[in-house]
Order: sequence, then structure tokens, then C-alpha cells
Amino acid sequence: MFINKNKDGKNNICGKNIAAIRTSMGLSQRQLSNLLQLNGLDIDKNAIQRIEAGKRFVTDIELHCFSRTLGKTLDELLEID
Repeated sequence: MFINKNKDGKNNICGKNIAAIRTSMGLSQRQLSNLLQLNGLDIDKNAIQRIEAGKRFVTDIELHCFSRTLGKTLDELLEID
């Protein structure tokens, strides 16, 4: 049976990268949420928190908007250590 989780049990592989990029830019989760909303993605601070913690799946549309908003490539967001 296929389990839709990363090998560490998280629901995404981009969350920790998004958190690291956000903090390196000096943005709070609320500020990132506001920027994403300005770029057309209706997402709140709580959703960002859940994504960064790996508790929420990320759609391809959301991933694309994160990429544009943070100025990073999809490969950078999906990079695995």
C-alpha cells in the first residue's frame, strides 16, 4: 500500500526549505501570507505554519506561487538534504 508521506513522516518536502528561506529574508509567517495573497494565493498564516511543519500537503499551484513570491526555483524549494 502506498503511503502519501515523505520518509520522515511529513506531508511535504518543501516546508522546511520554505521556512529557511522565509527566515533568511526576515519575513514572519504573516508577512509571507500577505505577500502570497498579493500574488493571488489565498492562504493564511496558519496554513503557512502547517506547511513549514510538514503537517499540510502543498499543491502544485501553491508551490508555484511560493516560488514566484520567494524568488526561488522549484528545485530550490524541493531540494532534499
